[in-house]
Amino acid sequence: MGDLAVGARSGTEEPEEPAGGGETPQPVTSSVHQSPAQSQPESPARSPRSAPSDRPGGSETLDTPAGEEASGSMRKAKKPRAFWKELPILIGIALLLALLIKTFLVQAFSIPSDSMQDTLQRGDRVLVDKLTPWFGSKPERGEVVVFHDPGGWLNETPTPEPNPVQKVLSFIGLMPSAEEKDLIKRVIAVGGDTVECHGSGPVKVNGKALKEDSYIFPGVTPCGDRAFGPIHVPKGRIWVMGDHRDDSLDSRYHQNLKGHGTVSEDEVVGRAFTIAWPINRWATLPVPDTFDQPGINKAMAAAPAALGLAGAVPIVMWRRRRLTGERNPR
Repeated sequence: MGDLAVGARSGTEEPEEPAGGGETPQPVTSSVHQSPAQSQPESPARSPRSAPSDRPGGSETLDTPAGEEASGSMRKAKKPRAFWKELPILIGIALLLALLIKTFLVQAFSIPSDSMQDTLQRGDRVLVDKLTPWFGSKPERGEVVVFHDPGGWLNETPTPEPNPVQKVLSFIGLMPSAEEKDLIKRVIAVGGDTVECHGSGPVKVNGKALKEDSYIFPGVTPCGDRAFGPIHVPKGRIWVMGDHRDDSLDSRYHQNLKGHGTVSEDEVVGRAFTIAWPINRWATLPVPDTFDQPGINKAMAAAPAALGLAGAVPIVMWRRRRLTGERNPR
């Protein structure tokens, strides 16, 4: 250590006492002359443990023998935890995050039938947005949505019994649930709309014909084999149809049930926004342009007119009273 230069002074060396004792040997003088101050013995108060430090500022440090430093370092160093002890913690954190994601953000669903061809094929895995409904988002026309069975829609469909592994994976969202009775369809009309379809079509929403060639199954008619309407969709409910109109038991076939074929917005799990699996089928699920055509949004189109009428009535009445008063002076 650099600070332990005990007994060494500039220009001199301490004599060594011979082993046999006796006379004091003559000091060996170096070629450098020493000043009186240099030849004075070192003060006893300047012990090796309090020797000045070479660090800037003149601070002093206590020197520790190398053996003590090594043992202190070994005591301070902690032995790393074995990987197998950390593995359960990592698995627990991963499962918790997966459960939170499934509950509040995104969930995977498997397509079990051909009712949404050609948009979705049997066996596709879609990702469903479950976050935006927490912030008040409502289903919109043209969206592909997953919803719980409103009651009686899937009575004829047998549900396979999952094994324990499938139950665990579906619970945390790593595998589509086999127990939950969910359906996937396209929203055609929302609360306040009037929807109908006659003969070979087209489907009309609020009197506007939909151009559905971009998403319905090739070769089928928009009405399929079941004409309907006009039907007024109640507030807070939606009218849904499959893209394969000849192979979809949708709102058209459940008008005898509660809701008359419509689905409550509260039953909607979320919007399917992408096909995630298989890789060669990856694609987004946008809203078709036909649902953005002018005039289809009946409720919003009527709102400005209603507000204008409500604001105009008081002005007209005030003006009539004023004119009447001017014509009939007292």
